[in-house]
Amino acid sequence: MQLHHITLRQLRVLLAVAEHQGFGRAGDSIGLSQPAVSQCIRALEGELGLRLLDRTTREVLLTPAGEALVGPLRRLLDELDAVLDEAQGRGAAARGMVHVASAPTISGGLMPQCLALARARHPELQVRLTDQSQQRAIAAVHGGAVDFAVIVGSAVEPELDQQVLFDERFVLVCPADHALAARRQLTLKALAGHALVLLDHSSGSRPLIDRALEAAGVSVQVGVDVGHPSTAFRMVQAGLGIAVLPALSLPLPDASGLRAVPIESALQRQVVLARRRNRSLAPAAQRLWDLIAEAAQSPTLPRR
Repeated sequence: MQLHHITLRQLRVLLAVAEHQGFGRAGDSIGLSQPAVSQCIRALEGELGLRLLDRTTREVLLTPAGEALVGPLRRLLDELDAVLDEAQGRGAAARGMVHVASAPTISGGLMPQCLALARARHPELQVRLTDQSQQRAIAAVHGGAVDFAVIVGSAVEPELDQQVLFDERFVLVCPADHALAARRQLTLKALAGHALVLLDHSSGSRPLIDRALEAAGVSVQVGVDVGHPSTAFRMVQAGLGIAVLPALSLPLPDASGLRAVPIESALQRQVVLARRRNRSLAPAAQRLWDLIAEAAQSPTLPRR
């Protein structure tokens, strides 16, 4: 039997009625009036030659024939929606839409220059930047929610292709009148005995800091864990400790009364571009990837 006159709209209306057990509620959920819903169901039943719904004054229930149709139909329409979403995503990529995630210190210290350069050189690119923790950025790459991410390099992510952008030093942020503020550079041992303000364990930097302190045999007291450098600055100003932060966290806020002192190279991190292994980027995403790699070489970045 050829069903020339069954429409996708009629099928979606049937699923809405089955879910809400009423024409009015179903219409509200899909933006149709109750008469329009009734008309769609009558037309579908007429084309199939089946009664799909039993109607009473209080509810609308599926007939056995309706039950037999709705289950497979729901799966088929879910698959269709997935196919259409994928096609829409390809269309967005072709039009120049690029989704990128980056860790907070990188979002503030590197990405503004990159996005400004992208706008100047490639005005056709539409970039959606998601500022999120290292762990969530990696999950977004794995799950395909973003095209790629700019994160701290990690040797424990074998499913990612990583391109190193640069090595970045860390700095100690302390009050300008602190005993360590006058040093030109600090060793890790100089931090012993001080209460520290550190980025929390969702960041890519915290494991590096913990390992470097342990390797140097330095025992410290972690006074406060924070999620963002700007919060760390406030904690230091409040006298809650001194902060170890990536150099991209700079510059310090104006009139903050704080000073940044470089820490020895025993503590550093790599900033990388990361994408799913063995997955090619869409042309628009590749253009942005290449542009970020170029912009990362700027001598004005506070990374060393």
